[in-house]
Amino acid sequence: MPESIDWPPPHAPRRRRSLLLILAVLAGIYFGGRTALSFYVDELWFGSLGYADVFWKSLSVQWGIFAAFTAATFFILYGSFRFLQRAHLADLPSGHTIVIGGQPLKLPVEPVLRVIALVASLVIAAATGAGMMAEWPTLALFWYAPGSAGGVVDPIFGKPLNFFLFALPAWQLIAGWLLTLAVITCVLAAFFVFITGGSRVLAGRLSRSVLLPWRGLSITFAFLLLMVAVRVYLSRFERLFEDHTIFGGVTYTDAHVILTGMLVVCVALVLGAVIAGVNAVREPRGRWLVAAILPAAVCYVALQAIAWYVSSFIVKPNELVREQPYIAHNIELTRQAYGFNRISQREFPAETTVAAADAANNQATLQNIRLWDWRALQDTLRQIQEIRTYYDFPDIDIDRYDVDGTTREVMLATRELNVEKLPESSRNWINEKLIYTHGYGITMNPVNGFTPEGLPTLMLSNMPVQSTVRGLAVTRPEIYFGELTNTDVYVKTRQKEFNYPQGASNSLTSYEGSGGIVLGGFLRRIAIALDRDDLAKLPFSDDVNQDSRLLMRRNLRDRVSTLVPFLTYDPDPYIVLGDDGRLSWIMDGFTLSESYPYSTHYRLGDDLINYMRNSVKVVIDAYDGTTTFYVFDTEDPIIAAYRRIFPSLFKDASAMPPGLRKHVRYPEMLLKLQAEAYGLYHMTDPEAFYNREDLWTVASEVGMAEGGTQTTQAMQPNFVLMKLPDETGEEFVEILPFTPANRNNLIGWIAGRSDGAQYGTSVVYNFPKTKLVDGPLQIEARIDQNAQLSGQLTLWNQQGSHVRRGALLVIPTGRALLYAEPIYLQAERSPMPELRLVVLALQDRLAYGPTFESAMAALFGGAASSMTAPITNSAAAPAEGVRGASASNGLPQPAPDLNALIAEAAKDLAEYQRLTAEGKLGEAGQKLEELKRALDKLNARQK
Repeated sequence: MPESIDWPPPHAPRRRRSLLLILAVLAGIYFGGRTALSFYVDELWFGSLGYADVFWKSLSVQWGIFAAFTAATFFILYGSFRFLQRAHLADLPSGHTIVIGGQPLKLPVEPVLRVIALVASLVIAAATGAGMMAEWPTLALFWYAPGSAGGVVDPIFGKPLNFFLFALPAWQLIAGWLLTLAVITCVLAAFFVFITGGSRVLAGRLSRSVLLPWRGLSITFAFLLLMVAVRVYLSRFERLFEDHTIFGGVTYTDAHVILTGMLVVCVALVLGAVIAGVNAVREPRGRWLVAAILPAAVCYVALQAIAWYVSSFIVKPNELVREQPYIAHNIELTRQAYGFNRISQREFPAETTVAAADAANNQATLQNIRLWDWRALQDTLRQIQEIRTYYDFPDIDIDRYDVDGTTREVMLATRELNVEKLPESSRNWINEKLIYTHGYGITMNPVNGFTPEGLPTLMLSNMPVQSTVRGLAVTRPEIYFGELTNTDVYVKTRQKEFNYPQGASNSLTSYEGSGGIVLGGFLRRIAIALDRDDLAKLPFSDDVNQDSRLLMRRNLRDRVSTLVPFLTYDPDPYIVLGDDGRLSWIMDGFTLSESYPYSTHYRLGDDLINYMRNSVKVVIDAYDGTTTFYVFDTEDPIIAAYRRIFPSLFKDASAMPPGLRKHVRYPEMLLKLQAEAYGLYHMTDPEAFYNREDLWTVASEVGMAEGGTQTTQAMQPNFVLMKLPDETGEEFVEILPFTPANRNNLIGWIAGRSDGAQYGTSVVYNFPKTKLVDGPLQIEARIDQNAQLSGQLTLWNQQGSHVRRGALLVIPTGRALLYAEPIYLQAERSPMPELRLVVLALQDRLAYGPTFESAMAALFGGAASSMTAPITNSAAAPAEGVRGASASNGLPQPAPDLNALIAEAAKDLAEYQRLTAEGKLGEAGQKLEELKRALDKLNARQK
């Protein structure tokens, strides 16, 4: 019996190898085929939108990066292995014997190591290439970056802005890649030292036979030290992005100690690399590798000690004096990064009198106060305008339109089709893919338009769309692309599409647009079906022909993020009715960066950024899906670089049709971030900034939590059609008020402007610091403390319904601030709120009424506030009409005792309101009981 058995056996059957090879080939064909199909369909989709060149350019850049880094990684890793293997070949054991089941098996070390190294190198190289491909925008921006970026130079290194936005992120990426490879090759060299007798070296038993292994480790260790030196050098620039407790960027200690000390550490690391390299050339010794680390380690420890001393004993005792110039750098560059150069400051007197509101000269503002809370309107529309259960209104948008020659602020809602709400019996392939393909129409109502029943006054409504305003019409109401269109559909088929319900039957239609991918012949249809996981139905459907089209990626967010993934988009697109009657969506696109020098970081969603620009407006046609990107900020260096990469992708803002251009607006996401940063960085004096003397925060308001309970939250931007102070004519602005930190009174407000030449600019109005101006929470408290209001709201909440309070609006008018809050009543069994009360307030006056007009009369006209319309006017006139009509028709007139009961109920109600206002709640309760008895008598008489 032989002493050992070679592995693998010399006569092992080849069938197993062939089977494994066939399986590997089949797996490669499957995954490669799926990838190829995906690319093919994507190319068709990009081409259908007119962006085939964008697809090929993106693909070439991404796969070029993948190929380059995969090849380089494999060459470095496998080349290092082969070099180390040859260097240690004489010391490698020829084989290793193991015992399995009593049988000794001899493993040949060198071939096994080669196979392992080859596979590992391929896997690591592919993973590295994929990772670097995912970072293609960083590398592409570095390659295509424009020559200059507005002349901005950082005050510490004197580097231009392009270096920080484009070059530094790319160098950080490449340096991280090389450092990772250096660590892997160093570990590989240490592994060879271990298997060739390194254990004896570590044990201290030196001899000539163990000197050779240190040569390979010395070379890889030198490479590692060089890469660490590069990383340390680049980290000097990263000090400009660090956020500290008081400010961001380089500090006094950084400028005078750390930056210079890090250069010394870099030199020490390079010296260590030289020592390791010399150790590889001369007679290698392990102790020299330890010596190679010592210079950098000593320098680093010394640097930390010196930095601690300077920070503790030089900076801290005189922090304001030492840090003042660096605080100034932080203030200046943070203001640049968030576009504060486009924000002007003005003074606002915030007077408190009725005369200061100047109602006569601010009618445009007063007539466009938004009394419909968007949540209440959404719930109401879902009850009165959904028509069918499978329709939904996912959002409410606010805009301005010309209505009978006057610009009015309106609210729009899109009626989208939600296939998830189709009856379960209707959930089949034909219905979901061929018939129920689109939503239909929009609703439009003035922001303060109410019917006598408290419902919205609709200017556009119903199906087919009906208009009550001349010149306002929807010519193409079908919505194939929207916020709820998450499924693929096939159009231009032999199957008619459901358009909208029409009595006992349904209105049917066929798609007439040019959007989508033409399905073409059988082979293309098979390819598309494979990619879209529709192989069981699409190729065999008799309704689909070669002229049919596939509409895919119909969800707006999915559509734009696939076309242009390197932009960040506002999550709230809004619908626009063009002058031609077509519906389009507008989305705001942003360029972001986290490497703007000396700028403080703020959180935006999951990202931590220190630079933001609203550079792009995206327009998506709701019918054919045409997607166009318009550049609105030509000064943004990032979008300028992307335009160099994709010259056909972006259009100038001047190319946007005028019917859409007049509906662009200041983006909410940008204003919220600017307001957050402005609360601190409106202070331009370093001393005031250091002491936080005038810190602002966005005002808080009372909101509704998930369970219907009240909660305090930051106010959201509010779109207002108004005349700004010291301006002529109304304009569409987005406003947000400020309060001092940890206070509830107002200190100022910011307005983002949307119209004409002022688009993209903002203005901040500062209130007098010597005057106390009520904030939203204080106005809410005044409403709660009003005895009559509080009593009525409590009463409503106890009668099978509940009170729903809308958002409190703070609207500058004249030289004063006007506060407005709508109050709705909603039955417990009905999700449809109805407006029942409007509360208006100035600094020292509170008024309310059942309608906006009555509340305005109470606030500005001196009329008494009331919960209901005056009974003498609203009931007496109809009574006369009833009596006249009855007499003329020979019908019996109402009995006198019935009129007496009505008068008695009216008297009880008036007394109840008076007593509640005076705070006499006990007597008010008795009057309320008397009112109930009078109403019961009236009900009994009517029966």
